[in-house]
Amino acid sequence: MIPRVVVDTNVLAGAFLSKGGGSNREVIRRCLKREAQPVLGVKLFNEYEAVLGRADLMRKCPLTTKDRLALLEAFLSTCEWVRVYYLWRPNLPDEADNHLIELAVAGAADAIITNNTRDMAGGDLHFPETRILTPKQFSQTAFKL
Repeated sequence: MIPRVVVDTNVLAGAFLSKGGGSNREVIRRCLKREAQPVLGVKLFNEYEAVLGRADLMRKCPLTTKDRLALLEAFLSTCEWVRVYYLWRPNLPDEADNHLIELAVAGAADAIITNNTRDMAGGDLHFPETRILTPKQFSQTAFKL
């Protein structure tokens, strides 16, 4: 079974900005190879566009603008669009992260992959079906979800 995942914006941005590859790129690579099924909703899509559209941040990216757009489009083509009908709030200490939990629940995701596990784990509500993993943890356990 292919794991269903929510890929946090910090993982996607990390994959774009990392010169050496690493775990962030491995997550994106596995999605592109259809070894993981990313789920995507309106808020996360808007967040991807906003972060990847920051010129000051993307100056550090080793890819050209054209290559970044092509990679983003390739990644998005692997995503399954999920509509979130129910908001689980208040939940997390950082309101900006709640949409990831809501997307994971609505999309029946096995995991949320993020570099910010501490804030994600501190919620009032717990969803034991959805694991919170770093990119490195996901790379080590992707087929054991």
